[in-house]
Amino acid sequence: MSTQKIPQATAKRLPIYYRYLKILNDAGKERVSSTELSDAVKVDSATIRRDFSYFGALGKRGYGYDVENLMKFFSKTLNQDHLTSVALIGVGNLGHALLNYNFHQNNNTRISAAFDVKEEIVGTIYSGIPVYQMDEMMEQIPLQQIEIAILTVPAQVAQDTVNKLVEAGVKGIMNFTPVRITVPKNVRVQNVDLTNELQTLIYFLDNYAGEEVSEEE
Repeated sequence: MSTQKIPQATAKRLPIYYRYLKILNDAGKERVSSTELSDAVKVDSATIRRDFSYFGALGKRGYGYDVENLMKFFSKTLNQDHLTSVALIGVGNLGHALLNYNFHQNNNTRISAAFDVKEEIVGTIYSGIPVYQMDEMMEQIPLQQIEIAILTVPAQVAQDTVNKLVEAGVKGIMNFTPVRITVPKNVRVQNVDLTNELQTLIYFLDNYAGEEVSEEE
């Protein structure tokens, strides 16, 4: 990501824009309007124009946006021009699913190492990814220059595991555990609670059925 300060809601939408622009570019489309983007990504066109305005003049009035140039701009902004290696911490059911997926639709992000305590899988290679003993995190994470980790360990060991990740040099953690972990200010945590997301969806279906859904700004 660029070091320029932009609203967090905008930052969350940038990968959505980039993914669709890449689809357009692969299809040979040369330009796109904010209205066309709005229809495709389900974000209000005024919100799209405001998001883009944080980065200067990306388009031309009456012309729209050059697809290839805009895609390249967001690729650089999102650091898609270099490979990002990720560590998977915990190879349970969810961990196995993530190893199978391994960001195959994104050639610039990959899980390069997995860690677990189960003797039957430690030392094996799963979906092309080596599985290390949990005690090897302190050695392998700096060695492989990994700064991002996906956390799928049991809740009771989440915080202790995070402490070791921070000590090993990890700067970003995607937390799939239900625990709200504590980290230093220089470490970023993205919490992904599938149960909460499902409960929220059910709540909105029960209480806001038939109402127009608007993208959070």
